[in-house]
This record gives sequence, C-alpha cells and structure tokens, in this order.
Amino acid sequence: MKRLVAAFGLWLCFAVPAFAQKADNLPIVALGPPAIRAAQQATSTIPIVANADLLASGLIASLARPGGNTTGVSMLSSELDAKRLEILKEIVPSGRRFALLNVAATKVSAQVQAVAYVAQQLGIELQTVDIRDPADLAPAFASFRAGGGEAINVLSSPVLFGLRAELGRLSLTHRLPAICEWREMAEAVCVASYGYRQSEGWAMLAVLTDKMLKGARPGETPAQQPTKFELVINRKVARTIGIEIPQLLLARADEVIE
Repeated sequence: MKRLVAAFGLWLCFAVPAFAQKADNLPIVALGPPAIRAAQQATSTIPIVANADLLASGLIASLARPGGNTTGVSMLSSELDAKRLEILKEIVPSGRRFALLNVAATKVSAQVQAVAYVAQQLGIELQTVDIRDPADLAPAFASFRAGGGEAINVLSSPVLFGLRAELGRLSLTHRLPAICEWREMAEAVCVASYGYRQSEGWAMLAVLTDKMLKGARPGETPAQQPTKFELVINRKVARTIGIEIPQLLLARADEVIE
C-alpha cells in the first residue's frame, strides 16, 4: 500500500531536502510557503501537493495548469484577509487604528497590499507587526495597545493558528478584539472568524494526493480553491472584552457562539 513520505509544516522546511531524497517519487505534502519552496528547490520531479495561497505566493503558474511538479489548494488568503478587515470594521465601527498581525516567514506582499487597500477605503490606519518567533507575540500585543490599536486582524497563518490559545489570552488581557480565519479560532479566542472550513481544505488535499499516487502529473492537475466560506461570531468573547456585536452582523453570521 502506498503512503506519503511526510507532511511538512512551517518550521520543518529545513528537513525537506533530506526527505525528498528518500521520497522515491511518492508525493510530498507541503504546508505553508517556506516548506513548499524548500520542496520545490529540493526536487523537480517528485509530485508536491501544497497548501497555501499558491497564486499570490507565486508557487504555481495558474490554477488550471500549475506547471512544474506542484499542485494543491490555493487558499485565497489575500481576498479573505481583506474581507476580514471589513468585518472587523463592522464590529468596531468607531475604530480608526487597527493592528495587522502577521508571521514574517509566511508574509506575502499581495496579502498585505490587499488589506492596506481596504484599510484606505475605510479610513483605517494600520499598525503592522510581523512576528518571527512565538516569543514575539506578547510584545506584539503590548506594541498594539501602546500604539493605540483598537482591534486586530490576524492574517492567515498556520503558525498563528497553532498559537491560538496564547492569542486568546493576550486578546483578553489587552481587551483587543481579534478577527481570525478559521472557526476553531473563533471557538477559542477570536471575536469572529471568516473563512473556509479546514475540513474542506484537507479533503481537497486528500483528493489531489490520491491523484498523484495514481500517476497524475501535478503540473497538469488543476489546483483547487475553497468554495464555501462561513462567518462565526463569538459573542461570549466580545462581551468579555466589552463590545457588543451589531445586530445586522449577527443576522449574517452562519453561527453565533453564546
């Protein structure tokens, strides 16, 4: 029975070349731009099934024909990060200075540009902090608060998803409402989330990986994109921080956590 050699997360990209040498043409599943780029540099023949904002990051040529040895799930992070800023403005309508939390290693200029454009349209001043290590998170929140930040847009990042418990603690400590990508983050820490269900992304990755195992060529196998997005509001967190979610936004939510 065939199986994958490995799945690579953000902080494991240094190990990709060594694993690629042992892959024996079995698919590599790479998560996040650093791991994907490391895999692409390590091999031009072994199929790579990737999960990131593949188009915005320049990791594939197009959705229909990705090219090279990479296909996968392109996450629409730039569009969704910008949309979340619009929702955050609805949550804090009087806000004029919002924070943008990102991870330096996964930073994509298209994401930041998309958010900056929407911020300009909404009359919002952005304070951007790129963390390089989990230890940077607490100082980032202190910097947000000291700089007059009124709310935080947490950009799409597997690292920040992994740090969601600490994000929640700091959000409550500093009384800064945060909007995040995945519902799991809204369930635990964020005032709201807007994005696709992770289960949908994993399912698409599984289908593409199965195709690679059956001999499909990654460069000729169309990359996929999520098609279903949901808005989750955590009213309990909002009340703890001291804000009230507008009724119109509550009415649009796919789920409200009381």
